[in-house]
Amino acid sequence: MPDTRFFPDEIFTAVECNHCGLGFVNPRPTLAEMAKYYPCDYYQAQPPMQPDDLPPFMRKRFQAKVRFLADLERRSGPRKLLDVGAGNGDFARFMLHRGWQVEAVEISEHSARIPEFPVYADEFQNIPVNAPAYDAITIWAVLEHVHDPMAYFRKAAQVLKPDGRLVFLVTNFHSMASRHLFGEDIPRHLYFFTRETVAQYLQKNGLHLESEDNGRSIYKMAPAHWLSYLIQTRLRGKPYTFAEVPLSSRAFRRVHGLSKGIGTSLKYFAYSPSSVVERVLFPAVEAVQILRKTYGISTYVARKA
Repeated sequence: MPDTRFFPDEIFTAVECNHCGLGFVNPRPTLAEMAKYYPCDYYQAQPPMQPDDLPPFMRKRFQAKVRFLADLERRSGPRKLLDVGAGNGDFARFMLHRGWQVEAVEISEHSARIPEFPVYADEFQNIPVNAPAYDAITIWAVLEHVHDPMAYFRKAAQVLKPDGRLVFLVTNFHSMASRHLFGEDIPRHLYFFTRETVAQYLQKNGLHLESEDNGRSIYKMAPAHWLSYLIQTRLRGKPYTFAEVPLSSRAFRRVHGLSKGIGTSLKYFAYSPSSVVERVLFPAVEAVQILRKTYGISTYVARKA
């Protein structure tokens, strides 16, 4: 598939390891080349936000994240959190106001300056902390972007305190959206994880998987175009390639210079009736996927012995 966001003429291939099941872009752009795929436009132009000023959707998202740290919050005494890939520091700042000691890792030059707590501007595995120091490490939608995921798991095991928690969110390679529907943000997403590959990463670093939450409470990766995929593969018996993916309604309006309205909606239905029908069925399809642990997003909680 191409880089659908910035370089539509550049095509990338995703493969799956026959031995362990890990998915990855092959060949991958080098670390030096990756800066090209993260232009300023990639980052939302949003200033850092104080907890009291968070919009409702962000507050709901952060509260969903906090749920994975609930047992640590019930403990007495100081608790220390490291948020890896902190962006503008909004979640880490949210946790600071909940009484946590907070540090963060953020390598992007486009992120805002964060004065409230220490921020390491290095890759996680290179930060100058080498002993158990943190009760919890959170890594939200970061591991699919890095060139060396194993180094991140290894570093987490090194700097977590005994009985500390590693909480991380990744896209789910078991999902239709990831595996079949071109839902991954390639080439910014370099690796695609299944629960089996996650278990292997944890086991090799002495971390014990406590739980997996497969769902959309934090981020969404909806199975867009699932109906056109089934029509193409099950009814027509043909492969589903990127060429078969219908334009989204927004892209359709942009390509044809149309504005929102009933007439435009009718034109879009004529262009891709499956896209309109599947939107009506989305809630039921997503509910089934979550029950089967095949939704596009998974959050894992692991414990250091």
